[in-house]
Amino acid sequence: MKASSQFRRQLEGYGLTTAEILYWMPDHPSLLQSYVWQDYDLFPEFPTLRTFLDFWARTLDGPLFRVTVGHNRLIRPAELKAIDAEFRLS
Repeated sequence: MKASSQFRRQLEGYGLTTAEILYWMPDHPSLLQSYVWQDYDLFPEFPTLRTFLDFWARTLDGPLFRVTVGHNRLIRPAELKAIDAEFRLS
């Protein structure tokens, strides 16, 4: 069984990144529209998001107003905690 590409990326340090992109509507320049983008990306450089935003600025008509980013690594080192006692159930 082969691991999915998303799982492999997570093992390489990628985390789930969500960006809310506010942009000015091309046909109604006084109104803002919201677009939600989500992909796996590397914190704190966000190369995948930067590539997308560069594409947006180069290709699309709606100028960007604000980008709000949230990021979470889904796979991280296990947290170990010492315990004071051990109880066995028979």
